Amino acid sequence: MMNNVNAAKVKSPVTRVLQGGLLLLLWLPTLTLATVFEMTMQNGMKVIVKRDTRAPVVVSQVWYKVGSSYEHDGITGVSHLLEHMMFKGTEKYPAGEFSRVIAENGGRENAFTGPDYTGYYQMLEKSRLPVSLRMEADRMRNLLLPDAEFVKERAVVVEERRLRTEDKPTALALEQFMASAFIASPYHHPIIGWMDDVSTLEREDLQTWYQRWYAPNNATLVVVGDVEAEEVFRLAQTHFGTLPASAIKPVKSRSEPQQKGERRLQVVSAEAKLPMVIMGYKAPALLHSDARWKAYALEVLAHILAGGDSARLGKDLVRGQGIAASASAGYDLYARLPTLFTLNGTPVAGRSAKELEQALREQINRLQREPVSSEELERVKVQVMAGKVYELDSIYYQAMQIGALETVGIGWKEMEHYVDAIDAVTPAQLQQVAREFLDSSQLTVAHLLPQGDAQPSVIDSQHGENSL
Repeated sequence: MMNNVNAAKVKSPVTRVLQGGLLLLLWLPTLTLATVFEMTMQNGMKVIVKRDTRAPVVVSQVWYKVGSSYEHDGITGVSHLLEHMMFKGTEKYPAGEFSRVIAENGGRENAFTGPDYTGYYQMLEKSRLPVSLRMEADRMRNLLLPDAEFVKERAVVVEERRLRTEDKPTALALEQFMASAFIASPYHHPIIGWMDDVSTLEREDLQTWYQRWYAPNNATLVVVGDVEAEEVFRLAQTHFGTLPASAIKPVKSRSEPQQKGERRLQVVSAEAKLPMVIMGYKAPALLHSDARWKAYALEVLAHILAGGDSARLGKDLVRGQGIAASASAGYDLYARLPTLFTLNGTPVAGRSAKELEQALREQINRLQREPVSSEELERVKVQVMAGKVYELDSIYYQAMQIGALETVGIGWKEMEHYVDAIDAVTPAQLQQVAREFLDSSQLTVAHLLPQGDAQPSVIDSQHGENSL
């Protein structure tokens, strides 16, 4: 029996372009106007459907509210390894059968693990949706976790970590940077897990994790494509509706203590060909901001610095001063926990990581000293909003956005407000958040240095605690 069926109109985003000195409003074609329906079954599983009829295809995603930020010391990487094992069979569908059936039906499928969620998806011709839902419902509750498959897959993940992190200097530097930036927050842990933890995980660890988190009342089914909501709800009820709910005990909160000063570290690697600089300031995500506009202002700041060829880092540091071979900035608006505002870059040959760090710091200082001009802000807003419009071309990405927002606890309806929230950001607000959050006392800096370029480790009293 279904309940809590709701529908809402997704507002058509508006992009604005400067043409002949005039600001024009361009509405998206009617095809982007869509109705999103949601329903919660009696076992607590939420189903969200968005209709997009441009092609006779459908993407189906099941999102679980569990990821690496739910893990604790000793079992890091368990969410990711369990994701691998979800393809290793149930009684109905032995190892490899899930993927074989999807391929036989002309579809493709995969899975992903992040800090805040784990997800599984299939993209199929629309009439094949029941195939996807039937098999996902089966492995939600009936995973076997055979010993031989577990041992083999654990070895696969150990090798994956070795190749993608241990033997890759940039990935290793980013991992060490995150572990230094966050002390208590579970964002300290890498998604793939620490090598010692991954290599010693036991089948029972995965079984416990699976039984704790893989339940209908800890999952959201997102379906986007050429479908009717009522038919999807009927199918969801048929395949998932009879699965029993579990008593889900929330993960214990692990708040990051207030940082008291700048942190610094060096990562030295014989395999590194060029230096790299990584900088991150503690910053609230949307869920944790004391004022909603501040999170959106940080989102715009990231685009001011690195939102395309005309953004400041590329214009000033790459093409202007010629100090950086590459430079970028980032911010996770939708993180489940407080996050970072990051900058990173690689200096050109003959320039040092120290010089590039100083140039990046000057970019931050400029944002704090000088309000962004109305013209620059308008251009960036156009780019940000246009990017959101282009994302609507993909039914996969539409589903990803809905699923991520739901799973972290923001709710998919925030999609409706993104364009208006970005459009409302002012130069004064940008300057305020730059001064409030991009403060050196909340900064962590990492330098990746090739072997032989390392500098002596010193305590820099000017930069505060944990300078290395």
